[in-house]
Amino acid sequence: MDLIQSREKECEVIVDYIKAQSTSAKPLEILEAGCGRRWQLNLNGVEYVLTGVDLDAAALKMRKDDIGDLDIAVEGDLRSVQLPEHHYDVIYSSYVLEHIKGAEQVLNNLSRWVKPGGIIVIRIPDPHSVHGFITRMTPHWFHVLYYRIFLGFRNAGKPGYEPYPVHYDPVVSRRGIWDFCKKNDFTVLAEYGDGYMRPGKGVFRLLIHSIKVVGSILSFGALSSRYSNLLYIVQKQQAAQPI
Repeated sequence: MDLIQSREKECEVIVDYIKAQSTSAKPLEILEAGCGRRWQLNLNGVEYVLTGVDLDAAALKMRKDDIGDLDIAVEGDLRSVQLPEHHYDVIYSSYVLEHIKGAEQVLNNLSRWVKPGGIIVIRIPDPHSVHGFITRMTPHWFHVLYYRIFLGFRNAGKPGYEPYPVHYDPVVSRRGIWDFCKKNDFTVLAEYGDGYMRPGKGVFRLLIHSIKVVGSILSFGALSSRYSNLLYIVQKQQAAQPI
């Protein structure tokens, strides 16, 4: 697995794969599965129709009222919402699956909604990194304090704002994603870990980095300190043409 050394490079990689899907005169159909309050990618030069789905009504309202970049906004649960099958050229899911009990059902739905030949961009924390292990082992109120004090997000935990409670179903892992792809006819085009420092205040950043290194040592290398999160770009295989 390769490491990406900056947030900007990570977004650049994602954008390049999305732009590669734009090969016809029709606008790309993009689904943001768990759209939250903002769209993080710059797709200048690409025509697309952006559909956003989110269960958090407050976040979706802010997205519609403040940003206004969604062509279609759907309030709903990704496990049960009804969307057209084989419709989307690109599905983008960024740090959503780890919050869902029944994440594999969501992936099954994404598999139905994406076109053959289309791609799904998946960003998840790795539960087997030091960062992921700490997140799994600490209560939600601790995550809220971390966001407010360490990251400086004053609204953290309020309606419409992250962090959300985490569950980490088995599919939300390196092995889980690879197994899902094998069972559902997806090709893994790219797998990356984020090898860059997270945002935060200087002293706290160094402290967190030290904790990761020590945690990896104490786990005898079972938990990685080299990265915290994973990026997958997977492509739905096209059916073989009859001879």
